[in-house]
Amino acid sequence: MSFVVKLPTVEDTREFGRRLAGLLRAGDLVLLTGPLGAGKTALTQGVGAGLHVLGDVTSPTFVIARVHRPDPARGGRVALVHADAYRLGAASDPRAEIDDLDLDASVEESVTVVEWGEGLVEQLVDAHLRVRIDRRDDDTRVVELDPVGGDWARRLTELDPVGGDWARRLTELG
Repeated sequence: MSFVVKLPTVEDTREFGRRLAGLLRAGDLVLLTGPLGAGKTALTQGVGAGLHVLGDVTSPTFVIARVHRPDPARGGRVALVHADAYRLGAASDPRAEIDDLDLDASVEESVTVVEWGEGLVEQLVDAHLRVRIDRRDDDTRVVELDPVGGDWARRLTELDPVGGDWARRLTELG
């Protein structure tokens, strides 16, 4: 079962990430896929805002991974590890490079979001959320949420069950 949401603007993408953060907890792994410029980092910025982490969430492309600590003064409860495996895909053994990042050392105590990580990091946890973002010519983002194992499917049904038109935008695909 997958869920799809259409987001008309990049700000809607950030807001959706903020709302998604309300479902996230320590130990969660979120894999983001989609073409360059689709909105993966914008979604992660929203997740960071929703988790109330310190500092700005920016693309980790050149540093591969960034750790954003929670800001307890704003209600932060869990760290965000934001990794970008885009440059690792060209390596002869990208999984070895992922191992060198020690993501498994922090995955249990943080929310880990990995851009371009599909096929590389799923082994870190038993269950994860796969998020595919596509950007249409009119700048609308189409976000497909694919729960893999665990209680992800149930949690996704709880994604903003009341507020505004978000519940209308989130549709279930059987």
